[in-house]
Amino acid sequence: MTLRPLTSAIALAAAAGLTLAGCSADAADAGGTSALETITIGYVPSWSDGKTSGFLLGDQFEKLGYEVEMESLTEAAVLYTSLAEGDIDVFAGAWPERTQAAYLEGREDAFEDLGTWYERATITLAVPDYVDVRSLEELADESERFDGRIVGIEPSAGQMEHTEEVGMPAYGLDEEFSLVSSSTAAMLGTLSDAVAEERDIVVTSWRPFWANEVFGLRDLEDPQGVMGEPEGIHVLATTGFSDRFPEAAEYASGFALDDRAFGSLENLMTNEFAEGEEAAAVDAWLAEHPDALPGGLSA
Repeated sequence: MTLRPLTSAIALAAAAGLTLAGCSADAADAGGTSALETITIGYVPSWSDGKTSGFLLGDQFEKLGYEVEMESLTEAAVLYTSLAEGDIDVFAGAWPERTQAAYLEGREDAFEDLGTWYERATITLAVPDYVDVRSLEELADESERFDGRIVGIEPSAGQMEHTEEVGMPAYGLDEEFSLVSSSTAAMLGTLSDAVAEERDIVVTSWRPFWANEVFGLRDLEDPQGVMGEPEGIHVLATTGFSDRFPEAAEYASGFALDDRAFGSLENLMTNEFAEGEEAAAVDAWLAEHPDALPGGLSA
């Protein structure tokens, strides 16, 4: 499995509509294989659900006989543009029903939905178990305890826009709190420090996400339901993928993971293997969970 990191400069060019460096239909690799036999899977490194599912799906595609390249992209907007333009073939961590729907708007025909591998994805605001605030309704009156901050992730994440424009105003949180954008890694670092000292903190979170269990996070109740009903995490492909890679498309249509299986892989890849060792993490996980995937190619 080949890693192809994308630089920020190239990524920004892609966001402006320029063509990314990638495979063309008449290109050939060192072994003379047509580029149409190589599947490029994109991911944003800080989004562990898409990264984890992407490397696992890539492992399975390789076992079907395809060449796989993993391409790291800087942010969601760049990833969806690359997918729409065919510079990457697959994104395995898509939330297209609501949370990331804006990235598909107006160009729905550029994408092919290969299937849903997780049915109950949610975005939340969460606190550690030791914090006695239970719901979003209570939070507005407790802003001093939290220094008036909700610690968020990348500003380009659909969750951030929804939280700021829908979730916070519904409960009056926009008057008492600021949503602090940073990165997933920075949010987790701030959370880890707070938990170690048992300080009050509220963060943007989601499910499935390994940090919920590791840091003992509890979702704040949302009696108005404004954070949204559960949605699916999909495998999206660029249009025409099923015609080019029928076996891979058929496999992706049955690709599925439950909370326990996915959580164990995500935690393993994120916390026990270093960057660049994702394929080794998948191998280790498959050795321990040979029956976790329906139709899994664990050998």
